[in-house]
Formats: sequence, C-alpha cells, structure tokens
Amino acid sequence: MDAEILIENVLNALTAGITIGCIYGLMCIGLGLIFGIMKIVNFAQGELLMLGMFTSLYLVTGGGVLAFLGPYVGPFVGALLAAPVVFIAGALMHKFLISRVSGLRTAGSADEGHFGQLIVTLGISLILQNGGLILFGSTPETVKTPLSSSAILIGPFYGDATIFLNKARLIACGVAVLVAVALYLLLEYTRLGKSLRAAADNPTAATYMGINVDRTYRVAFGLGSGITAVAGGLMASYLSFGPFVGFDYVIIMYSGVVLGGMGSILGAFWGGLTVGFVQQFSALILPPQLQNAAIFVVFLMIVLLRPQGLFGRSAERA
Repeated sequence: MDAEILIENVLNALTAGITIGCIYGLMCIGLGLIFGIMKIVNFAQGELLMLGMFTSLYLVTGGGVLAFLGPYVGPFVGALLAAPVVFIAGALMHKFLISRVSGLRTAGSADEGHFGQLIVTLGISLILQNGGLILFGSTPETVKTPLSSSAILIGPFYGDATIFLNKARLIACGVAVLVAVALYLLLEYTRLGKSLRAAADNPTAATYMGINVDRTYRVAFGLGSGITAVAGGLMASYLSFGPFVGFDYVIIMYSGVVLGGMGSILGAFWGGLTVGFVQQFSALILPPQLQNAAIFVVFLMIVLLRPQGLFGRSAERA
C-alpha cells in the first residue's frame, strides 16, 4: 500500500475512532449507570437506544415540533429532547416491572433477583422490538441533515494525506462529551447524585439515612435510559436505523462497560471510546462483518489480563 494512502487511512481511523467512540462512550454510560447503581443486567438497553432514535426522528420530522430550528440544529436538539421522553418511559418500566424483581424486596433471596431481572429485561427487549416493528415499520429511517454528507478537511499532512471529519459526527461527538460532563457534575455535586451514590454503595444504610431507595433506583433507571436515548438520537443524525437496531449496539454497550470496569461511570465512557478505536482500526485490515470479532478479541484480552476492567477495582474478601 502506498505510504500516503496508509497514513491517510490511519489518521482518518484515529479521528473516526474518537468521534464515534465518544458517542459509544455516552451510550455505555447509560448502561453503566443502571448496573453501577442497581446491579441490573439490562438486556433492553439496546431498545432504549432505538427509542431515542425514533423519538428524535419524530420530534424533528414526524410532528414538525423542531422544524423551526432547521436541518442543522434540529437533529441535535431532537437528540437532547429524546432524553426526557425516554426517561419517563424508563421510570415507568422500573415502577411497574423492574422494581418487582430488583431492589430491597429481593435482598436476601437466593439469587438476589438476578434470574427474574434477566427474564423481565429480555421480555421488555422483545416487546419493544416487535412493538417498534408494528408502530414504525421495517423501512430504515434517518434524521436527515446536510451535515451528514459534508466534511471538514484537515491537511494535507504527508503528501496528499488528508483528514476528513464528518460534520454530523463531529457535532454529535461534542454534544456527547458535554452530556457526559453534565452527568458527572450531577453525580458528584448535587443532592440527587449523592443519593444515587449512597443507594449504590449501601441501600440499607441509605434507607436508614432517610433516602427513598426505590425512588432513587427509579430515577437511576430513567436517567440511564435517557442518557442512552441521547446517544441514539445523536447516532440517528448520521446513520440509518430500524426497530431491531438495538441488537447491534447492545453488544458494543456491554463490551464497553466490561472493558471500562463494571460499576465505573468514567470507565464506561473510556470503554466505549476504546471500542470505537478498535472498531475503526480493525476496518483497515478486516471486512466490516468481522469488526465485532475484533472487539471481542480485545474484550477477551482485557478479561484475561485485567478481569476487573480498565477502571474497575478488584473485590476484596473479608
């Protein structure tokens, strides 16, 4: 391969890994938040991503709610507004379904409610997939914006080697980072954040301190759902999607969360960023259908060399 072409491909894989990886990182934060606080393995997280995509689509185009913002700003505002809609959906799921098999009511049971959680979240996943197929149809959709077909050119660096930065992905990356920072500030410096961390560390002690743990868990599940929905809305601005798109990305979410360290919000973001890098660099030497295989190779290496993940901590036995 010519040196200029090789350098150009590597530079573009690097920049694409950063932009896509930041969106993956936000997507993983939603799942990491739910697991870190509630210890629930949520198989329906991919479908919450799908709901964020369709919510953004209908806010921008279907109902024309954001039509006055135009095709340049509307898609990204739509992605942000998908958060409260899916937050409510997630909170309702927790109230009527998830809370029955999680929280303090399952404490002390033989499996801590994990078997029930797996069945319930898998059932929610199947219902949302097929419900989405009925409501939205099977035709691939996208949130149309001229930014998805235009790029910023940087360079040339070496000969004619040039970096092409897709404008839609670049803006989506910036929004994802801002949302991730806002969530970090919320968790670290607000009363709600302290309640969430207390319920995660020791729900029984949190109850004695006057914290409504069940309500806190509901907020955590809704918040994790809303964060993932924002990531879905951002992704909808540069790629097509359908009711079954969640299955493709739930694998990436779990890989990112485990890579970063189960229970670590910061680790979930870096795990998603790592997955983005691996996916883009593997495209240089592997066909597209084998990119997930490359992700799992890195996943297995991390599990073998550092089972607790990049930012996780090993459990200590008393």
